Amino acid sequence: MQAENIKTLSFGCRLNALECEKIKYMLAEHINTAIVVNTCAVTAEGERQSGQAVRKIARENPNCPIFVTGCAATRNPKLFSDIKNIIVISNADKMKVDAYITAVDNITPAPDSTIDNFNGNDEHLSKQFVQVQNGCNHKCAYCVTRLLRGPAVSFAYSDILADVRNGIKNGFYEIVLTGVDIASYHYTDGDKTIFISDVCKKLLNDVPEIQRLRLSSMDPASPELFKIVDLIHNDKRMMPHMHLSMQSGSDAILSSMGRRHSSETVRKLVQYANGVTFSWDIICGFPGETDELFNETLDLVHELKPIKIHAFPFSPRPNTPAATMPNQVDRAISKKRVKIITDITNQNMQNYMATQTGKTVSVLVENDNFARTPDDIPVKIDGAPIPAKTICEVRLNTITNYTFLANRPK
Repeated sequence: MQAENIKTLSFGCRLNALECEKIKYMLAEHINTAIVVNTCAVTAEGERQSGQAVRKIARENPNCPIFVTGCAATRNPKLFSDIKNIIVISNADKMKVDAYITAVDNITPAPDSTIDNFNGNDEHLSKQFVQVQNGCNHKCAYCVTRLLRGPAVSFAYSDILADVRNGIKNGFYEIVLTGVDIASYHYTDGDKTIFISDVCKKLLNDVPEIQRLRLSSMDPASPELFKIVDLIHNDKRMMPHMHLSMQSGSDAILSSMGRRHSSETVRKLVQYANGVTFSWDIICGFPGETDELFNETLDLVHELKPIKIHAFPFSPRPNTPAATMPNQVDRAISKKRVKIITDITNQNMQNYMATQTGKTVSVLVENDNFARTPDDIPVKIDGAPIPAKTICEVRLNTITNYTFLANRPK
């Protein structure tokens, strides 16, 4: 059997896409043909899109077993279980091959196992994502993910090292460490405990072929971030960009959210991290967020100048404290705030990019001569086609639509 016979579609976080890839190869040796959908429940919209996509896939592929897993399937299995040929696999069982095999054996009548129409694109990535942990032990008031993925579990360094070496073997020279809460990573091996900064140091030492090492979203409350900054300053292979799960710049809102950091925490980090760029997640319209409190977030954006912000309106999720908090904010106001903060951050990006034009930088080529700088800014390279996964130097010439136009130096 071949992995090409297993088609996948993921919603939400990068971790979901990575898990789809693992599930695909796990099933390839045991199941002839199947479709796997890894769903998201972080927002009501994400859950709705997951359900809509699964119903469409089921209509167009009546002769194929369709596995639906992930957070939406775990939170609301009824949304999917009444659809023909749908097999719901909870997060607890999603990486257990026996759960899939047993479920297929119990389908009556058995499907013909043919995929008739599937438009989900299996991603062809230029970088290797490596999962280092799963789950979360914190209790943020808005978050349903921790309820659906369970407590934090850190993976053994030996397993992480094996995944990284396998990525290098397959031609990936940029490695991205990911998980639900990677800043909380800690693994005890004998009498020694290692943290995420230790994992980065060990990988850079044990796998010298790594050319770029990057981290996914980090909790600003973790002291590990300062250690990561030290590593960035001391090893050019550690990418000088950090993504923070900020969620707000207002201390009052952060406290209401149950977050463990303050605006001053991030201010000190940015001041310490000279030469490092940042991107943030921001929730707009959290319960109790007045115009004045939202303006505190805007003030911090103006002051610290993150070059990207993934801003999204607050979405009340069932069984979370925030869903029933008083002073819920009208969604139209939340969406308006998303636009306001996005426009400010876009200007931050433009201003930063203007300081980089004329420089020669190393980029990772993706597809069609599009690439990424160490700051994760898109680049379009003029000239002959360059193979994906290539790391090369380019000169940044001009800017258009938040993308550098560049050429390779002769």
